[in-house]
Amino acid sequence: MKYARPLIRAVLLRRYKRFLADVTLEGGTEATAHCANPGAMTGLAEAGTIVWLEPNDDPKRKLRYSWKLAEIGEALVGVDTALPNKVVGEALRAQAVPELAAYKTVRAEVKYGEASRVDFLLTQAGLPDCYVEVKSANLCRKAGLVEFPDTVTKRGAKHMAELAAMVAEGHRAVVLYLVQRTDCEAFAVASDIDPAYNAAFQAARTAGVEALCFRATLTLEGTRFGEALPIVTR
Repeated sequence: MKYARPLIRAVLLRRYKRFLADVTLEGGTEATAHCANPGAMTGLAEAGTIVWLEPNDDPKRKLRYSWKLAEIGEALVGVDTALPNKVVGEALRAQAVPELAAYKTVRAEVKYGEASRVDFLLTQAGLPDCYVEVKSANLCRKAGLVEFPDTVTKRGAKHMAELAAMVAEGHRAVVLYLVQRTDCEAFAVASDIDPAYNAAFQAARTAGVEALCFRATLTLEGTRFGEALPIVTR
């Protein structure tokens, strides 16, 4: 997935109201950017952080900039939690996810469970339907290890239970974590941050829900689906 316009460099002043970030553009002008991330963004939203913004000239949008990346040391970190669905969607349609490559039909945002929509429903004649939930992971508290979630997520726990229910009905179900960092080599559930999500994750795995983790290859030009990363059980 390529960015629609070249990203521009800025310095973060503050992130507030979850979806807003004040920045200083090169040249000294201050601006407000949209931050498409409802999470805690631990370690990513400190004043002085170098950030990369995608500009737009859409008159229907209130803000001219969208915050896409943060520079943390020598690493790039994706902060847009809407982007993983686009990247994973492209990979599924290109049959680039090895474990799911047999499925030819990919539908997004299909109703299921209790008033929910699954990120992707995969279908193929002769195979069980496959329900796929995508999660964005960018929390790093230990060198080389990325975690999810970075805050309590009742919605995430609900999704795990709904995936388990699909398995009980004879379908296939997958939770796919896309790592939006260039400095991590393994994934783990942040059980101390959200014990309820961890319990739901463990119960879903026991029920037959598959867990996959892949790296997002991040550049200033765009983001693409990368290689598999191991899931560490703690």
